Amino acid sequence: MLESGCKAVKEGMLEKRSDGLLQLWKKKRCILTEEGLLLIPPKHPPPPQQQQQQPPPLPAEPAAKIKELHFSNMKTVDCVERKGKYVYFTVVMAEGKEIDFRCAQEQGWNAAITLQMVQYKNRQAILAVRSTRQKQQHLAAPHGPR
Repeated sequence: MLESGCKAVKEGMLEKRSDGLLQLWKKKRCILTEEGLLLIPPKHPPPPQQQQQQPPPLPAEPAAKIKELHFSNMKTVDCVERKGKYVYFTVVMAEGKEIDFRCAQEQGWNAAITLQMVQYKNRQAILAVRSTRQKQQHLAAPHGPR
């Protein structure tokens, strides 16, 4: 996702529950693209703003610090509950791993992630159908006079 220069659909802060024993909520700077979700530790300065027509700049952080949740590896986004000012939701990955997030209700991260994931999966399905049709047409085409 970083290398492909995908445009940012949404940027902002999300809180992710840590995997550790205490399961603390840690703030992450997030960039939602058409390919997935980037999670960046908030300690690093945000990338400089550029002109509208250019792709978003790559963050200066080492790639090891940036976590990529690609839609090809994502199964669902489950809205768990709305409590107080927060909405809690879980991203379920294809291998079964669950990643818990929370954000202020008015930010709508869960809806934005779900919408982008559905659009991504639809694009992949359309490409698969086109590929299958092209193969069928190629097989059905006559192979010249006999």
